[in-house]
Amino acid sequence: MEALEKYIHGITTQEDNLLKELDRETHLRVVQPRMISGHIQGRLLEMLTKMLRPANILEIGTFTGYSTLCFAAGLDDRGHIDTIEIDDELETLAGSFFKRSVHGHKITQHIGSALDIAPQLGKVYDMVFIDGDKREYPDYYKMIMGDTNGKSLVKSGSIIVADNILWYGKVVQPVPHNDLYTQKIIEFNEMVAQDSRVENVVLNLRDGLNIIRVL
Repeated sequence: MEALEKYIHGITTQEDNLLKELDRETHLRVVQPRMISGHIQGRLLEMLTKMLRPANILEIGTFTGYSTLCFAAGLDDRGHIDTIEIDDELETLAGSFFKRSVHGHKITQHIGSALDIAPQLGKVYDMVFIDGDKREYPDYYKMIMGDTNGKSLVKSGSIIVADNILWYGKVVQPVPHNDLYTQKIIEFNEMVAQDSRVENVVLNLRDGLNIIRVL
C-alpha cells in the first residue's frame, strides 16, 4: 500500500512551495500533525472549488491552514472563505502563511466556536467544509441546515464536505460508551443519510470524506 500511495502522490499535480513549507512546519511545531489535509486531499478540495466556482466558502476547523489555502487557490478572485478555528494557539501560524499567499486576500480568519461565530456572519454559503471538533459534527450540521435557529447557511445546490467521517475505521467497530468522538461521527453520518433535503456520497480517501449536496 505504501508503494501505491507513493505512486499516487507522484502522478498527482504537486503542491506549491508554500504548501510544502506549511506541511513541514505543521509536522515540526504542532501536536497531531496528521490532522493536516495534505497533498492529495488538498488537491481534491482545490479541484472541487474550481469546478463548483463558489462565491463564499465556510470552513469549520482551520488547523494550520493547509485546506484553507487550497480552497483559496481554487476560488475566483472575487471569491471568499471564512475559516473558523477554536484553538487560538494556531492563529499565528496559519495567519502567517495566509499573509504570504497570493490568495491571502480571499481569506478571513476567525478564532472561537463555529457554533457561535458562523450564524453571526450573516452569509449563505455555496460550499462548507466541516473539519472541527468531531463531537460537534451533528451540531454543525443542524446549524448549517438551519435546524437550530431557522436560518440556513446554505441553499439549493450548495456543497457540504465533511472530513474524518470514517474515524480510523471506528465507525464499524463496537463503540465504547465513553467514546463521544466516534458516537458523534456515527450520529452525523446517519443524520445525513436520513435527511431528505440532501444527497451524498462517501469517499474512502484518507479518513473519509462525506460529500453532501443540498437539494
